[in-house]
Amino acid sequence: METTAIAFIDGRYLPVAEANLNVMTHALNYGTGVFEGIRGYWNAAEEQLFLFRAREHFVRLHESARIMAIALPYSVDDLCQISLEIVRRSAYRQDIYLRPIAYKSGLGIGVGTAGVADGFLLFATPMGNYVDTERGLRCCVSSWRRTSDNAIPPRAKVTGGYANAALAKYEAATNGYDEAIMLAENGVVAEGSAENLFMVRRGSLITPPISDNVLEGITRATLMELARTELGIPVVERTIQRTELYTADEVFLCGTGAQVAGIVEVDRRPVGVGRIGPVTAALQSRYFDLVHGVSRDRAPWRLAVYEPARV
Repeated sequence: METTAIAFIDGRYLPVAEANLNVMTHALNYGTGVFEGIRGYWNAAEEQLFLFRAREHFVRLHESARIMAIALPYSVDDLCQISLEIVRRSAYRQDIYLRPIAYKSGLGIGVGTAGVADGFLLFATPMGNYVDTERGLRCCVSSWRRTSDNAIPPRAKVTGGYANAALAKYEAATNGYDEAIMLAENGVVAEGSAENLFMVRRGSLITPPISDNVLEGITRATLMELARTELGIPVVERTIQRTELYTADEVFLCGTGAQVAGIVEVDRRPVGVGRIGPVTAALQSRYFDLVHGVSRDRAPWRLAVYEPARV
């Protein structure tokens, strides 16, 4: 089936190639936008595409917009319907990624946002793996520190804030690593460049608390629930020191883009036995079954695109 990528912008559905912004748009010049990333997973056996936890992502988009004082005129239900419409019109039959952005759309020079108009756009694009989820990642602790809640709050997905992530990712890549691990300003472990972080140590699954300047991750919350309710593993939110990563049994990153990606090396030190560990593997397998609709439970987490839907 022929695919024509469709976007939603300024209340209209347009081909992506025609969904353009003026070069003077405030968000382009000053990073004053907020966004989400939502994955859609193709289940070939059922000929169905599932959007994973779309509602939760749009709730978080509204929260980010409030932090940046951006008016978002669409409800969570509206945003879900717009998402379904652009995916159906685009006729995707493969794994995809949706990117909604609420942004300051006014034209002009000046960093202030008071009185500046707001806009909204949403597009979808085919997407495979953001990072390698099979062989294990080699990571370094970045020299760049994660921004704080009183600088550019990491709990809001602010477009301009991702310059911080880009610097860390660039440093890691140019030094031969797959990904960066970022510390907060006080030196404790925060997260990856654009992923939440977990470690397994002494029988517990441990992740930094939200107060350590990390994104309130939806994949993070998903894995915490799966670990507690299905794997029977104690889940602890607490501060993590850098050197704990060197002595952990397992470390992994997670997020909508990264999914569940094991780390096999940190700062040239092997994690555990130097390969993806059993807890990471179990969570990864369960996660992929859920998002693809192979496992039929937890149906509210999956939004079926095409009718008739089997969830």
